Amino acid sequence: MNLPGKVNEGSAVVFLRCLGGGAFPCLSFRGLLKYTIPVRILSWNVNGIRAVEKRGFSRWIGAESPDVLCIQETKARPEQLTGELLRPLDKEGRPYFSYWASAKKPGYSGVAIYSRVEPDNVRPLGKAEFDGEGRVLQAFYGDLVLISAYFPNSQDGGARLPYKLAFCDAMMRLCKRLVKQERHVVLCGDYNIAHTPIDLARPRENEGNAGYLPEERAWMDAFTKAGFVDTFRHFHPGEEGRYSWWSYRMDARSRNVGWRIDYHCIDPALLPRVRGTAIRGDIEGSDHCPVALELSDSPGRNREG
Repeated sequence: MNLPGKVNEGSAVVFLRCLGGGAFPCLSFRGLLKYTIPVRILSWNVNGIRAVEKRGFSRWIGAESPDVLCIQETKARPEQLTGELLRPLDKEGRPYFSYWASAKKPGYSGVAIYSRVEPDNVRPLGKAEFDGEGRVLQAFYGDLVLISAYFPNSQDGGARLPYKLAFCDAMMRLCKRLVKQERHVVLCGDYNIAHTPIDLARPRENEGNAGYLPEERAWMDAFTKAGFVDTFRHFHPGEEGRYSWWSYRMDARSRNVGWRIDYHCIDPALLPRVRGTAIRGDIEGSDHCPVALELSDSPGRNREG
């Protein structure tokens, strides 16, 4: 299968642009804030794209037809995937553009972006220590930058905590730099952090566990204090029992013993254009569920999701 694209061999990250068709005249991200149709952005840690495909992933994309879908933990390189995964069709039968950043280590990590229109530019983070694990893709649409990110797991005993915090700091610097350039930012993905006690079912029992370490929560404190907005929590303050990840063990999902670790965080200037947020717990196929963000072209009344 010959696919257009390029391989960034220097960082061992496969960065492939898979085209299925032309741009769509009815949908444009160019100058997003002049865009007249709400933009639906979904993010989902699929925990292995080849595994979730067996559960109908491509059909789900077609039925859902988000404008952009960011996925994390692909665990695959593009050349290992079928054309159906590289170029899924929306509900009108038009193929998505897809972009991939894969880890050097086989079957590990990786992120991707599916987009109904071609972005102005797509690139990884630009830091070899993180690009080598396929952690980040940035897609530029006019003055909006959409980032699909898979934050590292700090692991038992905080074995990878220094690496995790270095990645977090790199993401903070990236977002601040983009805002300084007068761009809007949507940082979506699996942060592998439950920020506050209401973001997991059993906070007391998980004190000291990866994803709820004091250092990780302190970084989230600093990120939000820097002005970046956790969109779901902004519209659902104090709401408990809303999670995006559940262990496969002990029927955790059916009992809703979960964690909220998947986010859409944005710069504050973009907040008036958020029409809705949602955690799509009804969507199965992974130990995570998708999270959704809807943007509009102009400030207006927000609605809950």
